[in-house]
Parts: sequence; structure tokens; C-alpha cells
Amino acid sequence: MKLIVQKFGGTSVRDLESRSRAVHHVKKALNEGSKVVVTVSAMGRKGSPYATDTLLSLIHFPDIDVSPREQDLLMSCGEIISSIVFCHELCKEGIKAVSLTGAQAGIVTNDDFTKAKITQMNPGRIYRELKQVDVVVVAGFQGQTLQGETTTIGRGGSDTTAAALGASLQAEYIDIFTDVEGIMTADPRLVEGARPLPSITYNEICNLAYQGAKVIHPRAVEIAMHAKVPIRVRSTYSDAPGTLVTGLKDHASGRDLIERTVTGIAHINGLTQIKVQSKEDPSKLQSDVFKSMASANISVDFINISPSGVLYTISDLYTNKARRILQEIGYEPEIREGCAKVSTVGAGITGIPGVTADIVQALTDKGIQILQSADSHTTIWVLIKEEHLIQAVNALHDVFQLSHTTRKGEMQP
Repeated sequence: MKLIVQKFGGTSVRDLESRSRAVHHVKKALNEGSKVVVTVSAMGRKGSPYATDTLLSLIHFPDIDVSPREQDLLMSCGEIISSIVFCHELCKEGIKAVSLTGAQAGIVTNDDFTKAKITQMNPGRIYRELKQVDVVVVAGFQGQTLQGETTTIGRGGSDTTAAALGASLQAEYIDIFTDVEGIMTADPRLVEGARPLPSITYNEICNLAYQGAKVIHPRAVEIAMHAKVPIRVRSTYSDAPGTLVTGLKDHASGRDLIERTVTGIAHINGLTQIKVQSKEDPSKLQSDVFKSMASANISVDFINISPSGVLYTISDLYTNKARRILQEIGYEPEIREGCAKVSTVGAGITGIPGVTADIVQALTDKGIQILQSADSHTTIWVLIKEEHLIQAVNALHDVFQLSHTTRKGEMQP
């Protein structure tokens, strides 16, 4: 059986016009001889009646503590509603389709509520349904424990659902449909010269996704990479091929990939930098701070530890909660709100001298202060004030000439 998996995000199913474009892509795949398994996100974004953030606002999250189990029961509703609505749209077009919850689709997870991990896939129900229908629509972002508890698998979970389905069903492709033409060299809402990448390796897109590129979740890429299922990141609103995500020099996929020094610029805004210092017992401070954050389920990032204290970032959503917790355990944190992390990503950075110098010079020329920095073999991060974000991303995009293309349409190094 020729089969592909298609994933449509919240903006792709938010209204009738968008859903009609999504239905168009399903029809196209069917006309090409494939059976289709679709996974959908909740409809729209915060403010839309069934979006995940809207549902969470009903319980005043995150200001009021609600058990993670109850959060998952609530959050899973958005995708279930979306799957039923989308299935109905397909049936109206004469397409034989059925909708399934994550549990019904055979997605089994552990019991780590709100960020559960998929532990096994049982696609038998999907195979049985595909003998009767042409399209199975699966509610994304969710699964079920062996004890029958409903779980969600973290933000970006519909991407992970699509990848897990693609891997377990041995799909020909996993198509991730979004509101942009593919994976871009930077966020096109910030950088006018941002360009789509025709092809990219699994490792490169993982790095971009972990650093804030919101086109696809990195866990989904990892699952597809291990299963060797290629991903196509495409626009719901056009028939363009988008970006092919596959292994380096994968000739079977029809496109070769070239090495680039820098692949793209990613960013995460809405961050708060927290600095905690103590002259007494630094090791106790380090333990106290990070244990308290973990106990409060506050994710920390961009961590610098020194003999005099710690420096790290959290989401602005948790600033007040973190301040209160640190004060309760006897520390007076220095809080800097309104920060953004900008990441220069590229598999070709390793061993290339001058990349950091170019980053620092580009930002210095624009009068942008670097508040914190770190690097790995594929990524260089800087923390800046959020008010300088657009300037910074454009400056780095320009200094690495990411708007330039070759005759084959690949980005120049």
C-alpha cells in the first residue's frame, strides 16, 4: 500500500478557507495513488475558541496550579475537535474518511503528563480502517498510557504525532504543511530577504528547530531520521514542493544537499534572564536554584554557572512565579525581562575560524549589546534585548549572505 502522512497545523485548519486548501492537498495525494493518514493540530491560535492556549485560559493557566493530568484532559480536546471537523470536510467532498483520537490510533505514551513520550505505536487500527476508507484523520499532540490515561506530548506534539505515524506505517513521505513555503533561512516576518531552502539535512533542521525555528518540532525530525522517512515541509496555500528534509547526499530522494557554513538564523523571544548570586555557599546556591525551578516545572535554558552564582533564562510566562520561588528560598534574583535568544546555525561552523568574530562585529556595528553567549560545534547563541531582535536577525542574515542563491537554488556558504 502506497501511503503518505500529512500534518496540518493550527493555522492550516483555523477556518473554512484554510481547511479547503488542506483538503486540496489530501485530494492531490489520493489522485497520485496514495492512501493518506492526516494528523491535525487544534484550530487556530490563542483567541480562537478551540485553540490550546484558549482552552488553557479557561483554567487561568499558568497563574493557578492545575494538576498536569487535568491539563492534559483539557488540552487534548482541541485536536479531537479539529480531527472531527476536518474529517467532516473530507466527507463533504466525497472522500471516504474516518477520525481517530491519538489513543484509538494506537499511540501509547508514558505518564509524564503535559510532556509525555511515545513509548510504542500500534498501527493495527489504522491499517484496518484504511481497508474501508482512503483517509484516516488522527488527532495530533496526544496519546494514552497503558493504564488508559489521556496524555499530551508537549508543544509541537502534532509534528511528533505525524513523524511517529510515518515511521510506524513506513510512509513514503511525511508532509508537514504550514503557512510558509518551506524551511527559511530566517523568519520571513522579520527578514525580508529570507529565502526557502530547497533541501536540508535532518541534523541541520534539528538544530534550527531547537533554537526557535517554528516550522517543525525537532523531536519529529529525530523520529523521521531514525526511521529514514523523508520529510517535506510545504505551504498549505500553494503547490510548491517546499523543503526536502533528508540525509546528506541522499540521491534516492531526487535532490542532493550541499554543505553550508551557516544554514540559517533562528530566534526565541519572550525570555527573561535571571541572575542569582551568593557569597556564602555557591554549590548550595546552584543546587537550590535549579532544584526549585525543576520542582515548579519551569524549564531553564542558556545556563551559565560560575563560582559566584548562576545565570539562566526562562519563558516570560513564568517570570513572576520564578521570582516568588527564589525569594521564598532566601535569594534575591536580578531579573531582566524582555530578552531574545538569536542563534546562528550551520553544520559547517565546526572548525571554521572567524564565525564568532563575524557575529560579534555584525551586532556591534548595529549597537546591539550581547548579554550572554554560548556555542557548540553547530550553533552560536547570543542573548540580546528583545527590542533589538529584528535588527540582530537581519544583521546576521546579511553578514552570512543568506539571501544569495546559486543557479541550483541552494544557499551559498
